[in-house]
Amino acid sequence: LIIQKQIHPEIMSVVDGTVCGDGAGPRTMIPRIKNYILAGYDQVAVDTVVARMLGFEPLKLPAIKLAHDEGLGCGDFDQIEIIGEDVSNTNWNFSVKRSLVIWGDQMVRKGRLKFLEPLMHNKIFMTLPILGSLVFHDMFWYPTTGKKRIKKFLKTGWGKVFQNYPEI
Repeated sequence: LIIQKQIHPEIMSVVDGTVCGDGAGPRTMIPRIKNYILAGYDQVAVDTVVARMLGFEPLKLPAIKLAHDEGLGCGDFDQIEIIGEDVSNTNWNFSVKRSLVIWGDQMVRKGRLKFLEPLMHNKIFMTLPILGSLVFHDMFWYPTTGKKRIKKFLKTGWGKVFQNYPEI
């Protein structure tokens, strides 16, 4: 963000909040229709407003707190001028969760299994997380959970729009 501000100080940040992901991401989130588009020249402020709408306290999120403290933008929701709909009381109560694959990855990189991290630099062992993701997401999660979520999403207005996109 520091380098970006030096090169292009007036880049607008745009967040497409028409369909938002709740829960364990990036592959296993629950789609929630919210129908918001947010934009601004202060990228930290835009992230702050989005975080607040999602139900998080922005200054408790490390990236927003750091950017705010470094003067890269405003992370204090009460100091942000919002033009348009009043979202000050919007709270979607979203949650942060970890999928099994993300949990395993974090255990190896930051947790109790950190002693295994050097193996991840070995070509043979490096394929294990990829294989684990394939097995979990494609062979277990998608058939048992993902298909139902997609089927439900496709019945929404945005799902119908998605179905009308031309195939590439």
